[in-house]
Amino acid sequence: MGRAKALLAGLLMVAAAAPATAYAADTTIGFSVTEMHFDVLAGPGGVKHCDVVGDLYLPDGASAKRPVPAILTTNGFGGSKDDRAGIGKYFAANEYAVLAYSGLGFGGSGCKITMDDPDWDGQAASQLVSFLGGQEGIAYYDAAHAQPVPALTSIVQDKVDHNGKPSTHDPRVGMIGGSYGGGAQFAAAAVDPRIDTLIPIITWNDLSYSLAPNNTDLRTGVTYRTPGVTKLTWPVLLFGVGAGLSSVTGLSNDPSRVLGCPNFTNEICPDLLASGTLGYPTNDTISLLRHASVTSFVDRIKVPVLLMQGQNDTLFNLNESIATFQALKAQGNPVKLVWQSWGHSGGPAPGEIDPDNLDPATQYETARMVAWFNQYLKNGPVDTSPEFTYFRDWVSYNGIATPAYGSAPQYPVGTTSTLYLSGKNLVWSPADVGPGAQSFGTIPGGIPTSSSGIDVLSPNLPPDLNLPGTYASWSSAPLSSPVTVVGPPELTVQMQSPIPALGPAGKPVVIAKIYDVAPDHTASLIHNLVAPARIADPSQPVTITLPAIVHQFAAGHSIKVVLAGGDLNYRGGLTGALVTVATGDLGQTLTLPTLD
Repeated sequence: MGRAKALLAGLLMVAAAAPATAYAADTTIGFSVTEMHFDVLAGPGGVKHCDVVGDLYLPDGASAKRPVPAILTTNGFGGSKDDRAGIGKYFAANEYAVLAYSGLGFGGSGCKITMDDPDWDGQAASQLVSFLGGQEGIAYYDAAHAQPVPALTSIVQDKVDHNGKPSTHDPRVGMIGGSYGGGAQFAAAAVDPRIDTLIPIITWNDLSYSLAPNNTDLRTGVTYRTPGVTKLTWPVLLFGVGAGLSSVTGLSNDPSRVLGCPNFTNEICPDLLASGTLGYPTNDTISLLRHASVTSFVDRIKVPVLLMQGQNDTLFNLNESIATFQALKAQGNPVKLVWQSWGHSGGPAPGEIDPDNLDPATQYETARMVAWFNQYLKNGPVDTSPEFTYFRDWVSYNGIATPAYGSAPQYPVGTTSTLYLSGKNLVWSPADVGPGAQSFGTIPGGIPTSSSGIDVLSPNLPPDLNLPGTYASWSSAPLSSPVTVVGPPELTVQMQSPIPALGPAGKPVVIAKIYDVAPDHTASLIHNLVAPARIADPSQPVTITLPAIVHQFAAGHSIKVVLAGGDLNYRGGLTGALVTVATGDLGQTLTLPTLD
């Protein structure tokens, strides 16, 4: 799959996840598909009418006497309900009702894009839950809302919600979706305790980290104190898709979408412009993005969650899934974590998932998804899959991808291995640490000084490059045996730099990244992942948490860590600075979460 196709697949895909037990579709069960329009009230105070278009997949024979559980699913960014057809067809053939709908601002649905804000997308989804629970006055056969759909009576009803309270129109319902369709699940579950389980895939924990990350000075999870470093390529693409294609296709059914900020709520346009100009998000932008992020309302989510995240993803990296997983687990939610091979930056490996043709007998992730829903929506067998599974791209297999997945009874896994910075080297023993210093400059104006490819287009265009004099690097000797890393590396350094001016713009920005260097000296940046950091106080040691990886450094290869002054995919620091890293003490390290 080409980079552009992979990127679009990541944006639009609603994937799933995988156990050893396979559940084949009973092809003798037929189903109907009916397009409907839903009149929902959304926004603060619930006063804005929005027309939501959806398809109801209903198994033949489902009735009040033979009710079935339900699945609610919505599209990734730029997609529509039609992208959910694979989910609808498979589960309807296996005695689930499926309501696939286009999110607000997409695919024929009205109102504007709110980045899955609970007040908007959460409230809209909640009213679809009410329809599944039998409430009238929500669903219509036409966009004019003149032909009402009769009350739905064929869905299993629960006696109490997940707050332990009796609730009217309470269907047995789970949600599944990828990317933007993953964020919608958290928004919905935060406002509606009737939802019974979630399967969010390749989605975010904190949008302020996703779009303007700071990988140091972290308050909790990926949520930072010092404003981060603005991404360039991903926000431009997302805005272009949202404001361009979606507003044009939705003009006929909701002309108001193109007024003000095209197809986005009016705050988005000035915030996007300010972040791109300044190189960091303003406090208003951070507040807006976090209001639409599970990090801000995770305590309101009480249901079991199967969380799936992509190892090949420069938009929502694995650290976001760690933050969500650990927050859910800490508050007692049943939760499992799957790190799959693919994400927004690349497609699935063979035998993981085909969202258009789901088959749990041949697809590891599909099997996981089916087992999860069977347990929590059908009271079926308990899913005995491990708490944590991860894809190993160095393991050969044929057919279903199960052999390529490592597992552990809990996350994190393994132990911590430490390498020490010594001159230009990484050494394993404290006794080998010696003095040395490297200096590099960051260029004023946020001009990039290194390339890791263009995130949304290609990992190789332009080729990987670090301009001389704009980075420091440390490399290990060739490894005598393989080193397997599963989790986020951490780089701790003491930088010497001029005391920054007041405000985020005056604070130095550096980019940390890890390479696998082959015996022929070819260096590969692992999944093109980098860690921008805006340094609040360069007079103090700084720990930079890099994006998590699942990677095996082969025997004979070397590990290389680079600290650069800029990157093509980010708006770097606006103030130039000379940065020096002097080694000789034991406090400057690269720590790796490794397997024995």
